[in-house]
Amino acid sequence: MIILASSSPRRRELMSMIGLNYIIETSGEEEVQPHGLPPAEFVKTLALQKAQPVADKYPNDCVIGADTIVYLEGDILGKPHTPEVAKTYLSRMQGKTHIVFTGVAVVKDGRADVRHCETTVTFAPMTEREIEAYVATGEPLDKAGAYGVQGPGGIFVDRVEGNYFNVIGLPLPMLYKMLVDAGEVVI
Repeated sequence: MIILASSSPRRRELMSMIGLNYIIETSGEEEVQPHGLPPAEFVKTLALQKAQPVADKYPNDCVIGADTIVYLEGDILGKPHTPEVAKTYLSRMQGKTHIVFTGVAVVKDGRADVRHCETTVTFAPMTEREIEAYVATGEPLDKAGAYGVQGPGGIFVDRVEGNYFNVIGLPLPMLYKMLVDAGEVVI
């Protein structure tokens, strides 16, 4: 059985979109933000933090954990949680290029395969009014970097270089390869 250790509705949609049969089980444990790590190691650490407790509970199953962040000018931008922080993130990102990092952990039979994907995203310039109107939709509050490329925020994304699904929160080609390597998906 495949278990997704994530409460993200976007990850659920992507897993269903590619036809995977899975259940959702989150650990309920609080994330411990690693300090001083480069962005790739940061997301890999958090992905494993999400997957490992669930894998410990279900040792005979395949558990997937994932974490996504936006990296801009040396800063890691996670979920903003307040409209004010969302406005700050969007003001900083408008007219600039940032990198979306997603870490994915696949844990099966006591072994963890942990990888990351990077996608470069360029935002169009945004006015303060556009930022305020977008934040008022509520969409930015539960998304890394305060935007969703697959929703209304997509109108501000000028260019995506790399895996589009990574920007949503789950790089499907990489996940597929990891599941093949784990023996969960047979080509």
